[in-house]
Amino acid sequence: MAQPPPDPQFVLRGTAAAVHALRFSCGGEEPDVPILFSGSEHGFIHVWNLKTHRVEAALDGHGGKSVCWLETMDGKDRLLRPFMAQELRVCESCAALGRDVQRVTQRSAADSRSLVQVLELPSKTSVCTLKPEVGAKLGMPMCLKLWQVSRGSQPSLLAGYEDGSVLLWNLATGKVLSQLTCHQEPVMSLDFDSEKAKGISGSSEKVLSIWSLNEQQNLQVQQTHRLVNTGISDISIRPDKKIVATAGWDHRIRIFGWKRLKPLAVLDYHTATVHSVSFSDHRNPSERLLAAGAKDHRISIWSIYTQT
Repeated sequence: MAQPPPDPQFVLRGTAAAVHALRFSCGGEEPDVPILFSGSEHGFIHVWNLKTHRVEAALDGHGGKSVCWLETMDGKDRLLRPFMAQELRVCESCAALGRDVQRVTQRSAADSRSLVQVLELPSKTSVCTLKPEVGAKLGMPMCLKLWQVSRGSQPSLLAGYEDGSVLLWNLATGKVLSQLTCHQEPVMSLDFDSEKAKGISGSSEKVLSIWSLNEQQNLQVQQTHRLVNTGISDISIRPDKKIVATAGWDHRIRIFGWKRLKPLAVLDYHTATVHSVSFSDHRNPSERLLAAGAKDHRISIWSIYTQT
C-alpha cells in the first residue's frame, strides 16, 4: 500500500507578496544548511536562513516589479549573482543561466517580441542575439534553458515559445538547430537533462510533454502525460536525475519518477497557484530539499528522499 504524501518539513512566511522564483545555494559556509533565494511579486529578493527559518536579507532592485527568475553560481561572490539579474532589468520577462555557463539569456522587449539576447557575465557584454526566421510566428519566448554537454564546450539554448514550440539554438551561429511543436498553448516552463539528452515541458494545458534530443540535434517527442488539472507554472528535474517536480495552477506540487514519468506523490499544502519549484543539490540524498513558492505568499520546504 502506497504511503500518504508527506507534510512540509517547514514553511517560510514573510515575503508579504506572491513568490514567483526560488533558487538554492549549497556553497555557503555551512554546506549542510543551504541558503534559499526567493523572488517576490513586489520586486524583492529574500535571502533565507534555513536553520532559523528567517530572512537574513531583503534585496530591493526591481522597482516594485515581479522577480520572475533567479539563479546562483558557484563561487565566493554568490550573493552578487541575483544582483546581476536586477541590473539587467529582466523582471518583466524571463532569463536562464546555466550552472556552469557564465552567460545569461534575456527575453526581448515588446517591440521585438521573439528575440533572445545572450550576455556574458560578469561584464554583461552581448554575445549574440537570437532572431527567428522571417515569417516565423513563435510569439514571445516564455522560458529558457542554457546548457552545455561538458565544460569548455559550446553552450546551447532551449527556448519555449508562445505558440507551443520548443527551439534548440546554436549560440555560435545564432541559428536554430531544431524546432518541435509539443504544446497547443504557450510553453510556460521546461527543464532539460543533458546527461540523458531528454527534456520536459509544461503549458496551460493538462499535458506534460517529454522530448529527446538525438545525435543529429533533432528534438523529438518521446511521450506525453495527461494531468488532472490545467496549468504548469514551473518544472524542475532534481540534480541527481531521479525525480522531477511540477508547480501547478491547481495549488499542488506533483512528483514524478524521471525515468518513466511515473507519478510518485501529490503535495497538497498551498491555497493558491504554485509558481516555482527548486531542488537543493546536496550530495547526501537524505538531506535533499524541495522548495515551492506560491501566490499565497508562502514557501513550503519538503524533504523528499526516494531511490526511484
